[in-house]
Formats: sequence, structure tokens, C-alpha cells
Amino acid sequence: MDSSLALVQIDARGPLQQEAWSRLWKRWVGEGQVVSQRSRDLTMAVFGEPLSPQQVVERICGEVRREGSEALVRYSQKLDRSDRPVDQIRVPIDRLREAHRGVDPEFLQTVRRIRDRLMVFQKAILHQDVVVEPEPGLRLQQRYRPLERVGICVPGGAAAYPSTVLMAAVPAKAAGVKELVVMAPPTPFGADNLHVLATCVELGIEEVYAMGGAQGVAALAYGTDRIRPVDMIVGPGNQFVALAKKEVFGQVAIDSIAGPSEVVVLADSSTPPDYAAADLLAQAEHAPGASVLISWEPSWMEEVSQSLRRQLAKLDRSEVTRQSLESYGALVLVDDLQQACQWTNRLAPEHLHVATGDPQSLVGLLPHAGATFLGPFAPVALGDYAAGPSHVLPTGGTARWASGLSSNHFLRSSSVIACDELALQRIGPEIERLATVEGLTAHRQSVTIRTQPHGGG
Repeated sequence: MDSSLALVQIDARGPLQQEAWSRLWKRWVGEGQVVSQRSRDLTMAVFGEPLSPQQVVERICGEVRREGSEALVRYSQKLDRSDRPVDQIRVPIDRLREAHRGVDPEFLQTVRRIRDRLMVFQKAILHQDVVVEPEPGLRLQQRYRPLERVGICVPGGAAAYPSTVLMAAVPAKAAGVKELVVMAPPTPFGADNLHVLATCVELGIEEVYAMGGAQGVAALAYGTDRIRPVDMIVGPGNQFVALAKKEVFGQVAIDSIAGPSEVVVLADSSTPPDYAAADLLAQAEHAPGASVLISWEPSWMEEVSQSLRRQLAKLDRSEVTRQSLESYGALVLVDDLQQACQWTNRLAPEHLHVATGDPQSLVGLLPHAGATFLGPFAPVALGDYAAGPSHVLPTGGTARWASGLSSNHFLRSSSVIACDELALQRIGPEIERLATVEGLTAHRQSVTIRTQPHGGG
């Protein structure tokens, strides 16, 4: 097997260099602008013209909104090569239960242990109702109530992801969501995958649809004659799923518009080179996945580079992992720890693995990351599969302002205001004054009529 690897190395020592930064940033977010040859060919075959991904999504979502199941089945046939008739889009309950019986019992035990661990964390961070009485007679409440119906996108193109079912469904269940709906493409890795279906059953999910892409997102958002619309859509997917979530936002809530997976490994020679190399490979295995190593120890970085080549040759997905590393990976040499933190914060990665001598001391210096992993024994896979926080995280630098999925995303907050007569007498002049300044005399009068004996005129 070919173990050659043309790694990009960026020397960022000295003042922050715009050229070096631009080179790295282009690799970091470039996939979102790339359309594969397969996608271009498929677009031409289906639509007869070279539409952009955004135009494809707008057309599909519009047709599903207008035509419902007819458009959903049509695009499933054309894009997913699915021959399922409309009455078979929903996976039968018997099929779900058959899958549950058919998987290894040890797999189900693993799912249960992870479910329980996730539930402990997600319930612990859940928002609680708050009541405040800032002064006598005025009672203010902020209350949180779960959404009623949530749709979960589960990928299924190149690999099966029962972990995504766990990482999206458990936070929703911790929040108290009653109805969970899963959509997965009609593929051996999606809605036909025993482990995905068995995980749904283990979590109490009985509404699973064999549909993917923009058409599946649109069906969840707008509903059809056979699918009731949801209140929120969460979960990862390819470029078309991400754009479709953006398209339907406003009709429903969404978690984020996520791109390819990412990791920054900020490390030094206190971590074995094999560990750092394994972390980079694990992210690149997503294909695409951006994997960046940032360090100030050139000789140790060379050891990591050599380890990458050795480990790469042994991977099942060696070829696609190599391509991903060469296209979206980089080894970045900096002056020192301070500059390493500077570059890391600018990238604002989805995953940040801090593998230095004292990683805990750096947490305060590294605020911009979807999830941060500390020390040589906290690989990103720990968060991907089993720790407690969800693995649905912000990508493409959006961790500067966006948050990873959690139980709190499935809550909506509302306020409750109670005020007695004496309190309104005290506060009334403030309201009247502001309403007068804004020229909203009816607002003012709604207070005056209650606070002055003849306020009604």
C-alpha cells in the first residue's frame, strides 16, 4: 500500500504573516466552496443545467414544499438511487425491532452505558426556571419548556453513524422532547444499517425515515401528507444537507450549518509523537477533515510526520485519509506557546486537542473551540463517542460565536410577569416617560388608566 504523504508545512515564526495565515485559512475552510466532479455530473443529469449547490437546494426545497411526498420520492430516486415507494419511506416498526434483535448484545450494552453517561451530563447542564422579585409586588419568571418535535439528520454515505443518533437524541431527551424523528439516507450505512436502527430502538425512537439530502430536510421542515413537520432539525450532513438546513431556517429551528470536521492539535514533545499523529489521522479519516498540528518544536514535529506515514499505511481508509491530509491538513511551526495560542484562536476549531506539559493552564488562553480536549489521554474520539458533551459542534471558524449542541438547544424560554397595583404605581412614571419620548401615547395611556384616578379621561 502506498504510504507516501505530501504534507503541507507552514513556517509561521516571527510576526503573524498574512501570507502564511491565508494559506492555512484557505485549507481550513476551502471544502465548503468545492463541488466534486461527481456532484457536478449528478446535477447535470438531474436538472439538465450546471446549477450551484445553493440553486440545487433552493429548487429541491421549493418542490418538496409545494408537492410533498411526490417530490420527496422523485428526488430520492434521482439522487439516492432509491426505489422505495412513498408508503415505504418510513422504516416499519417491525424492521426496527428486527434490527435491534439482530445486533450484538455487547453493542447494545455499549449504547446503554454511553446513553446513561451522556444523560448525566446533559441533565446537569440543563437550564432551570428562575424567579426574581426585584422589588415588592413585581414577580418575574424565566421559564424553559422543551420543544415538542425534533428531527435528527444522520449521515450514511461513506460510513454508519449510530454515534450521531446518541449525540443528538440524548440531549433532546434530557431536555424533555417527546417526539424524536430520525432521517437517514436509504443506504447500507443509513436507514438500512442495523446498528443505526438498533440504536434508535434503544433510545425509544420509532419514527425513522429512509430519506437524505435536501429533500429529507425539506420534508421534515415543511411536512408532507405522510410526515408531520418538526419544530427543529439537528445533526450533521454533507454540503447539501447543510445548505438545506440554512434554507428552511425560520420555518424551523436548526442547530448550526456545519462543514467538514476539524481538529487543531496544539502539542509539544511531552506528548508521544504517535499520539499526536493518531489524532490528526482520526480527523482526516472523515474525508474531508481538516487536521492541523501547531507546535514550536521542529524536531518533534518531524517525528510526528514520520509517525503519520507509518500509521497511515495500516489504516482501512488509508487512501481517502491520505488525500484528506494532503488537501486540508498542515503542520504549522510557530515561535512559542503564545503564538501557538494566537493561531489556534484565529482558527477557532471544532475540536482542539491541547497535548502539552500543563494543558489545564492553557484553557483560559484558548476560548475559541467547539470542544477542548486536555492531555495525552483525552483523544477527540472520547468526545466523538462516549464522554458526555455532544459531538455536534461548530465548524469553519464559527466556534468564535457558536456553541456545540446540548440539551439547552431543545428548550425554548419565555418570560412571565406579574405586577400588583402598588408596584405599577411606582414603576408607572418610568413607563409613561419612555412612551412619551417614543410618541406611543396608547402605551402610556394603558398605564395611566391604571395608576391615576381619572387616567381614562
